[in-house]
Amino acid sequence: MSRTHRHRAVVVGTGHRAQMFTRALAERPDHLVAALCDPSPTRMAFHNGLLTAAGEPAAAQWDPERFDELLAEEDIDEVVVTTVDAEHDRYIVPALKAGCRVVTEKPMTVDADRCSRILATVRDTGNSLTVAFNYRFNPVHEKVRALLAEGAIGEVLSVHFEWLLDVRHGADYFRRWHREKRNSGGLMVHKSSHHFDLVNWWLADEPQDVFGYGRLGFYGRAAGERHGLRRAYDRAHGAAAAADDPFALDLTADDTLRALYLDAEHDDGYVRDRNVFDGPVTIEDDMAVLVRYVGGATMTYHLTAYSPWEGYRVMFNGSAGRLELEVEESRWQPPRARITSGSGAVHGDTAAEHAGGARLTLRPLWQPPVDVPLVTAHEAHGGGDPRMLDALFGPVDPAQPMHADAVGAGTHPTATERDGALALAVGLAANQCFESGLPVRVRDLVPGTGERRPGGSA
Repeated sequence: MSRTHRHRAVVVGTGHRAQMFTRALAERPDHLVAALCDPSPTRMAFHNGLLTAAGEPAAAQWDPERFDELLAEEDIDEVVVTTVDAEHDRYIVPALKAGCRVVTEKPMTVDADRCSRILATVRDTGNSLTVAFNYRFNPVHEKVRALLAEGAIGEVLSVHFEWLLDVRHGADYFRRWHREKRNSGGLMVHKSSHHFDLVNWWLADEPQDVFGYGRLGFYGRAAGERHGLRRAYDRAHGAAAAADDPFALDLTADDTLRALYLDAEHDDGYVRDRNVFDGPVTIEDDMAVLVRYVGGATMTYHLTAYSPWEGYRVMFNGSAGRLELEVEESRWQPPRARITSGSGAVHGDTAAEHAGGARLTLRPLWQPPVDVPLVTAHEAHGGGDPRMLDALFGPVDPAQPMHADAVGAGTHPTATERDGALALAVGLAANQCFESGLPVRVRDLVPGTGERRPGGSA
């Protein structure tokens, strides 16, 4: 395609995660980043540096208060939303009304009212929304989906899912804006929406009822003092007490973190390196959830955000056997004073130095267990990011096919606004349970969900 006929895109929110989308669009010949939108001119300038380094023209820089004007003046037809989670709907809704194609980072939003507003806009405009659930594109996860769909263990009756965030990656949610539930919805919404979407997708089912308990037991001021972990500083930069704290993040030791956050503080006052053992922290770090699906299966789920190792275990129990997946994303984290980003490792965007491996075991009834061969990828999020980007925007080289090592290569397991709502609903229901101690019916939170029989497009 000629570079003169290109989809004109805007990237809204130009923080760390947005770099992936800025680069991806710059690499593809039929896309053009025409505009950037962020309250920080410094962060936008950094992203413009990414564009010009890729041989692309610098994009126009816009303030969020002029977003509607931006869409019209820049002739935008593609909107990528990577802002603070609580701000997603602020851009999704007007972009859909303007007829743009919209891609949003997960979670789709952070509460039921915003979710209903987005779903109503989709319904009223007839436009659709894509949620960037990159874990669907991990080839290991695609293999699990294929085995379950072909009936390798018969009818799935129950799932046990444990996810562990280590003290490098998990701690990072407690340094930044995610630590306040009003911004992120808590880890049940921001992080676990990945996992809830995976189970919905794996089972081709919808969640119906949720119950759970959650607490802040490791991070935060009170827990830090109780466990003898707290140092007396508000933020790491310039604090002597943070110099030898293994939980402190050193913004000056990483060029990207310095440019995106430390150098941008004068724009909006956002501090990226808060003390994980100081306040305010309004999210949980240890969460246990029980979910019943419309088709009858149940899931027990536990998220721990302060583990020595990072990874997950998922076990499916079926009428014809059991399927077990274990992934070690980091086997351990060495102590180090003032953590740097490690080119994205602190966010979980790249493989950890001490990564283990993935094991998938099929245990049929009355037969020996089978070690299922896996295609594993060392790219971001187990290979999920590059595969998702190909599905969203096309391959970098249009003459080349989609990744041939993916199960069902050429298919696009992209998530819709309904998928985003279903994943969000489990997290919102869990948050409500944490406060009330009572089970929650999903359809009472997000009307129209938690009712479809299995086999639909969940």
